[in-house]
Amino acid sequence: MSNYVLLTVMAHPDDAELWAGGTIARHIHDGGTAVIAVPHHDDVRDAEAAAGARILGADLHLMGQMSVPTVATMLREVRPEVLITHPSNDIHPEHRRCAEVVLSALPDVVITTGHPKRVYHSDGYNNLDQYGRPLDLPTIIDVSAHWSTKLDGLRAHASQPIFDHFGPMAIALGHLHGHRINSPWAEAFRTVPILGRLPAASTL
Repeated sequence: MSNYVLLTVMAHPDDAELWAGGTIARHIHDGGTAVIAVPHHDDVRDAEAAAGARILGADLHLMGQMSVPTVATMLREVRPEVLITHPSNDIHPEHRRCAEVVLSALPDVVITTGHPKRVYHSDGYNNLDQYGRPLDLPTIIDVSAHWSTKLDGLRAHASQPIFDHFGPMAIALGHLHGHRINSPWAEAFRTVPILGRLPAASTL
């Protein structure tokens, strides 16, 4: 499974840890590799992104900008089996923009490389979309064994309100999704059709 690459493309340096940190850590523990791709911000946040990725066991890819050509080039280089990005109806406008860019880059890349094989939308703030409705996230991943690693990765982003805001929200969402599968902690996702197909999978 060493060539099985999981890629997250997110808008902000702490997004991968917040929405998919347990899944990333579990994927790496199971023998895969992972790449976290975010736009360059500033020296502090870039350093925090590197620290968070290192805690999870992932590689960090800092993009110069969030644009279709930049993301397409990165996708061709990484060739992930699985890609995770924000919901296209996320409550945060920069998250929506990221999802739009990723979805715009996908068709040509998939046609020319065959990768990624599967794409997923992640959770969002308090599990709500931009209209205040619960996000539909039917794919639940048990991350109980890797929950402490997720939180450690999230805490690496010390410039952000982790203890007052993002940490408690992560815990609430982890409980919410865990309850759905009778597990202590879980993360939730929704599959995205690629060129009109939803490939079957036993795991993410």
